[in-house]
Amino acid sequence: MLLFLISALRAIIEMIGLCFIAQGMLYLLAGQKRASNPIYQLFSLLTRPPRQLLVRLLPVGVSASTVGVLSFACLFLLWIGLALMRKFV
Repeated sequence: MLLFLISALRAIIEMIGLCFIAQGMLYLLAGQKRASNPIYQLFSLLTRPPRQLLVRLLPVGVSASTVGVLSFACLFLLWIGLALMRKFV
């Protein structure tokens, strides 16, 4: 049961991480028109919870791009940690 929970959580984190990567690619490709792009809006909706959590933890005044990069980095470290946990459980 624990192995299943670790695997499920790792899959969810992997999906959100891939959404961060896709959102970053659209940020580069679409430029200023990204706000009207429905796919970018979908990725923004899916990545909003981790970004909001990190905004509450970081000091006031941190830029949105920094929050996005740090959110992805935290998710990546959590994903690696869950992989190690899954290997040793």
